Amino acid sequence: MPLEPFTQSTPLTFGVELELQLVSLSDFDLTAASPDLLYLLSRKPFPGNVTPEITESMIEINSSVHSSYAPLLAELQDIRDTLVTAGDTLNIGIAGGGTHPFQQWSEQKIFPKPRFEHLSSLYGYLAKQFTVFGQHVHIGCGNGDNAMYLLHALNRYIPHFIALSASSPFVQGHDSHFDSARLNSVFAFPMSGRAPFTLGWQDFETAYYAKMERTGIVKSMKDFYWDLRPKPEYGTIELRVCDTPLTVERAAALAAYLQALCSYLLQRLEAPPVEDDYLVYNYNRFQACRFGLEGTISHPKSYENVSIREDILATLRKMESYAEELGSIEGLRHLEAAAAGGSDAALLRQQYERQGSVEGMVHAAINWFRGERRFRRR
Repeated sequence: MPLEPFTQSTPLTFGVELELQLVSLSDFDLTAASPDLLYLLSRKPFPGNVTPEITESMIEINSSVHSSYAPLLAELQDIRDTLVTAGDTLNIGIAGGGTHPFQQWSEQKIFPKPRFEHLSSLYGYLAKQFTVFGQHVHIGCGNGDNAMYLLHALNRYIPHFIALSASSPFVQGHDSHFDSARLNSVFAFPMSGRAPFTLGWQDFETAYYAKMERTGIVKSMKDFYWDLRPKPEYGTIELRVCDTPLTVERAAALAAYLQALCSYLLQRLEAPPVEDDYLVYNYNRFQACRFGLEGTISHPKSYENVSIREDILATLRKMESYAEELGSIEGLRHLEAAAAGGSDAALLRQQYERQGSVEGMVHAAINWFRGERRFRRR
């Protein structure tokens, strides 16, 4: 179908989507519990929104639209508490994390929904291997041209969000030696990667999307699995590189950071993005996935090599005034502590060393998501 017009939304408003794991409390493996959980949740009002995902061992929750960090965090905590109560009724655990550390993709069941069944038919085993868990953040844009500008101006900061959210070090029972192994599953899809370089909405619509539609390969923006993509029906851009963090507090903080960055970038104080910025994009993205906060990236303008951790900390300080104005400074303070300390991926590895089992690591992740005091990181 033709690309819908870009809906005008309130600039810098934001919302969060989180894909969450459904875990058996008997063996801590994933369990195909989403039909039962969704039925139970449908019987009472739910804060935000909850929907199925491609396999029955996962769900997706969506926040409302917010303009600042504190109300978003409060809603995510309310959603979390509602999910935990329902999970307790069904004797299932709910957890964050970008991958389940030992589930077997071949045992997953495709949720019976036409789009998911179509994807399974099209992509074969990749559909079940897509039982990975990510956070998506939407940022409101006043018009399509600003959306396309932000889409490309943010390319320099993509490694920050990968490293700060990285929580998928274990895959199929083994340490992958990646902080974010989840993104390797996403990269397997043919329409993944990054958007083509166009800075205007009309150019994107006519010079790119219309041609792609004529090929028959895509039918809507949902068919693109880009790291960042425009969502014209919402009037937003959508960041898609984050693993689902272990806590909703980290998820809200990541959204606050993206909001502050977008506020800063729309001031046009930096040199505008150009196609050549993407010369280092794949390398930088790999460094963030493989090494997380310990990685080194190449600046897309100067090609100077910089530490991801130090680049994040310097940028967070630079964003403070923008976050203060937006009422989201507490989110940046949360991330500053996280960047100075360690990632969720490091925390999971530490838990594995303590527990000596992947099951113990999942048990801890369930309790971190619940917010239980004895499992808190600090």
